[in-house]
Amino acid sequence: MWVSGEASNVSRPASGHLYFTLKDAQASLRCVMWRPDAARLLTPPREGEAVEVHGRVSVYETAGQYQLYADTLRPAGEGLLYQQFLQLKARLEAEGLFAAERKRPLPAWPARIGLVTSPSGAALRDVIHVFRRRFPLAEVTLAPTPVQGDEAAAGIIAALQALNRHVHPDVILLVRGGGSIEDLAAFNDEGVARAIAASQAPVVSGVGHETDFTIADFVADRRAPTPSAAAEIVTPDVIVLTEDVRLARARLAEALAERLRTQRWAMDELRFRIRLASPRAQVAGARQRLDDLGARAQAGMEAGLRLRRAAVGGLAQTLRAVGPAAVLERGYAVVRLKDGGQVVRSRKQAPPGVALEVRVADGTFPARAE
Repeated sequence: MWVSGEASNVSRPASGHLYFTLKDAQASLRCVMWRPDAARLLTPPREGEAVEVHGRVSVYETAGQYQLYADTLRPAGEGLLYQQFLQLKARLEAEGLFAAERKRPLPAWPARIGLVTSPSGAALRDVIHVFRRRFPLAEVTLAPTPVQGDEAAAGIIAALQALNRHVHPDVILLVRGGGSIEDLAAFNDEGVARAIAASQAPVVSGVGHETDFTIADFVADRRAPTPSAAAEIVTPDVIVLTEDVRLARARLAEALAERLRTQRWAMDELRFRIRLASPRAQVAGARQRLDDLGARAQAGMEAGLRLRRAAVGGLAQTLRAVGPAAVLERGYAVVRLKDGGQVVRSRKQAPPGVALEVRVADGTFPARAE
């Protein structure tokens, strides 16, 4: 059950358990919260603070009295605020303001960052510290506004609209530190939710602690658990960027060298093709071919002459072998009539007493037919 009342006689001994009394005008109820549950409280209840306590009622037998064994404690009024929070969340979710498809991507390198927060809060110092450390190149524009109290919701709406109308940032951070559900009421305001949804620039919410959730977190394009985390989400790390630039330069130099090598190869090939296609190269090639053809013709002619000389030599040898001188060398003779010099081819040409001339291999001598 939930029991509401005013906390009094608050005691937290060394054991870590929390003892207090809930009272109103008519009655009082002793309460105890064991150490594991008490450790989850951000702050213990203060004397005279109106609170709502959840737990079970049982009897403390030693004292013979009823006690509320509490497991959850919150300031009074949070129950109603939480119900209103759930109702607004369900209605906006049904309208599609929380849909994933309407979430916009964040810029990788924002040049201009809008910041909506209190100018006197610790969240501003934390965010500026992260910006200086991670990405000092960005231009940060603060749209100051209260982030707690009755004027906070209207101030947040006006700050968002002013940034979109006059600054046109690449991204907007909506941040504040932690607090109770009453402290964060402005970030559960319907007007603030619709202003976030209508923002031209993507919005990152960093409201409260890691366990705090507000309507602004659901509507925003990105939710961060803390203001510092929101600043880290929207900014790249300059150290990482420096290393990326170094690697990019190295890759660029390598790519340029490879491109130059490729172009040199292509130029050498073109130069070679130009040399082959130039008239000078063609003339030189024709001259060389002419010299080759001349050498081949000369060699062919010489080979033909050698063959012909060999053939003529063979014929001369044959002629010599069958010629008269060779025949005479073998013992034959040529007989002629001394008068007239006719060769005697028949006996009838040489009757007895005719003067003859006989030719042998080494000369001639006279003879007479008998």
